[in-house]
Amino acid sequence: MSFFISNAHAQAAGAQQGGGFEMIIMLVVFGLIFYFLLYRPQAKRVKEHKNLVASLSKGDEVLTQGGLVGKITKVSEDKDFIEVSLNETNNIVVQKAAVTAVLPKGTMKAI
Repeated sequence: MSFFISNAHAQAAGAQQGGGFEMIIMLVVFGLIFYFLLYRPQAKRVKEHKNLVASLSKGDEVLTQGGLVGKITKVSEDKDFIEVSLNETNNIVVQKAAVTAVLPKGTMKAI
């Protein structure tokens, strides 16, 4: 019967234990990947948006998160709101953080 089935033999020595040093290196590598691929780009976008919101002034043409394009007519420094004129008759009040981009001058006339 042993002709078709090989005999099982016990292993001679115990298996080598995995060291903690390799685990630490792997955690550091994962930390670096997390930092460079997730955290750093997001922090950079937040910083750019904060600078954009801080630089808003009267007369700027802006695009809001809702897709509205208008010209800033009033900036409220203490309440973090701006008034945006969509055309000659319609004005809306939005939060400064809702501004996605500042458009070049004359964009509204080109639309």
